[in-house]
Amino acid sequence: MGISITLIIIIFTALISYQGFNRYDFIDKMKHSPVREVRGNEYYRLLTSGFVHADWTHLLVNMFVLYSFGEYIESTIVAWFGNLGKIIYVLLYILNIILANIPTLIRHRDNPSFASIGASGAVSGIVFIFILFQPWAILSLFFVIPVPAIIAGIGYLIYSTWAANKGHGNLDHSAHFAGAIAGMMMISILNFEILPDFLRKLVLDFPL
Repeated sequence: MGISITLIIIIFTALISYQGFNRYDFIDKMKHSPVREVRGNEYYRLLTSGFVHADWTHLLVNMFVLYSFGEYIESTIVAWFGNLGKIIYVLLYILNIILANIPTLIRHRDNPSFASIGASGAVSGIVFIFILFQPWAILSLFFVIPVPAIIAGIGYLIYSTWAANKGHGNLDHSAHFAGAIAGMMMISILNFEILPDFLRKLVLDFPL
């Protein structure tokens, strides 16, 4: 077996991100900036922003989560579509980056002080696709606390909504929420059995 598409995405993202760690001008050209996108037609930023990160911690956290869930999602899609599934998986990831940035594009199109970088919107989409597949899988919250995936997911969406409305912290919480929804929508379009199967698992696999 060759290297997975997930690992290729991680390596590519790391190489691009590394270029910007000590070069603000590089990040400035790549970052999601709604004002520049709308006024300067620089819509490429909706995609390029997903491949740059602020520092090693930002990069490693996103790539660790992507690796943890992405390999499973990739193998599932490849099982559905064969080798074509690898291309579909790449397109799904790329579209997830773009779609995750749409809410802040609309919300901050007249706000020159807003900008964001990072793959967390797309990674959020990958995590929530996993939740659709395995709603009762146990995740380790903060690497310690065992929590069912569906419970962690609901809590995450509630928090992201609250934080986005409050403008809490320096993270693009709207992208996290939008990425989660976009990921679930796209995988449901690829396979119409996903949602019915998810609902069956919620009921039949409920831990007693």
